[in-house]
Amino acid sequence: MSLRSRIILVDTNVIIEAHRTNVWPALAKALQLETVGICVLETQTGAQNRRPEQRIDEAALRTSLRQVHDVSELDRAKAATRDTQVGWLDAGERDLWAHAIGREDAWLLCGPDAASLRVGIRLGFRDRLAALEALCAEAGCRPALSLKNQYTRAWLEKKLMEMAIQEGRWP
Repeated sequence: MSLRSRIILVDTNVIIEAHRTNVWPALAKALQLETVGICVLETQTGAQNRRPEQRIDEAALRTSLRQVHDVSELDRAKAATRDTQVGWLDAGERDLWAHAIGREDAWLLCGPDAASLRVGIRLGFRDRLAALEALCAEAGCRPALSLKNQYTRAWLEKKLMEMAIQEGRWP
């Protein structure tokens, strides 16, 4: 199934890296990108410490996303009952997983946080985890700057294999 036909849930780190490397406009145009409200808010944290070209305009970000989802306490509680580690994630990753596991459509999650990846493996969603590099390839765009290692396909594949072995979920 093509990435273009799936909803792609992106975390804060992916949004920031996609803006840093100037691929966000192409990704947002080509793919169905969605996130949760706290991830949008997290993109504004520390903005004053970023160079002007790395600042993310919140209104423009919201417009570029297909949808920004609200996550309720009930959603969070349901997610925590599926895997207690969900509650230990940073707020953005926690809410992204709380939203993701309640969906019944075809979705992928893009975010390099190791704890979040481990939750994905534990929940049985290893095949739904995607690297930013793969999104760029699907959208036909090349980053203006090299992607940081944790956003590459090779890094993700290696990390997922290591974690799956540790969790007793390999192959």
